[in-house]
Amino acid sequence: MIASILWFQDTALRLGEDQALNLGEIWVAGGFMMWPLGAALATGVLIIVWKLVDLQLKGGRNKKVLTAADELISVGNLDEALDLCNNSGAPAAMVLQAGLSRYDEGTERATQAIENAGAIQVAGLEKGLVWLATLANVAPLLGFLGTVIGMIQAFQAIEIAGEVEATLVAGGIKVALITTATGLTIAIPINIFHNYFVTKIDRLVIDMEESAQRLIDALHEREARRATG
Repeated sequence: MIASILWFQDTALRLGEDQALNLGEIWVAGGFMMWPLGAALATGVLIIVWKLVDLQLKGGRNKKVLTAADELISVGNLDEALDLCNNSGAPAAMVLQAGLSRYDEGTERATQAIENAGAIQVAGLEKGLVWLATLANVAPLLGFLGTVIGMIQAFQAIEIAGEVEATLVAGGIKVALITTATGLTIAIPINIFHNYFVTKIDRLVIDMEESAQRLIDALHEREARRATG
């Protein structure tokens, strides 16, 4: 049993070393275009991690404040709902706070304030997405540029040698294939995460819009009672 365990450990270590060596060889064989591709990958990973944490935190705060604010608004405690929103940093709280702070000025002014605050908060939620979209588009282009450079190198080798041999063109073609594959490998997951973030933001926006609409309806009812009273 001990011998088997040691054998598996030794095999795993060798596989890890081989894998690291292969990745190193791929990096070197890809040529200088691997550097901008590596920069695109690093930037994309940083933005993805940041947006995952950011949207998770904002989503949790939104859910908490919307639940509490909707309960207060439904029973007409607008001042308490305003205090709640003032003490919360959630995007939804900022939207509701804009409307609640102007409810005495009339429904129209409150609605305009909600729309303006909503546009600002949506822009904040979408921060960083344009960079992910750019990276998803640029990474394959960098890979294709590496492809062109590799093919140029291959044809230059043929021109210098004056004859066609597999060993002459193999290096250039290898660079072409590696950079293309690397660019696509980077772009695909970045594009997936970009679409995931867009969907998650859309859900947050819908929740805020529904809560804002309930606030506007409550303000309409309040004005109607004042008119009849």
